Amino acid sequence: MNEELAVSALAALAHAQRLKVFRALVVAGTTGLTPSQLADQLEVARSNLSFHLKELANAGLVSVEQQGRNLIYRAAYDQMNALLGYLTEHCCAGSDCAVSAPPRCSC
Repeated sequence: MNEELAVSALAALAHAQRLKVFRALVVAGTTGLTPSQLADQLEVARSNLSFHLKELANAGLVSVEQQGRNLIYRAAYDQMNALLGYLTEHCCAGSDCAVSAPPRCSC
């Protein structure tokens, strides 16, 4: 993933409702969800949801497939993993990234 794609994906996720939609699709797995299912689950207007799904699709974070009369949206795991890889590519300058507990406050 290059910087331009990473910025596009992060910009798409930098909205609370789109982040909720994306997380719901991640949880749904490869089965995916229809817009109606998403709208009901997230308690959001379908017209509003349509806008957010379009933004996520334009960023490559979701895919859409027509199944009969329904559209099925799925999280694009390959793009999600590519974004995570891009963000952690040079983590800890190549050394072990063990996380340590923060120092305790002696207040």
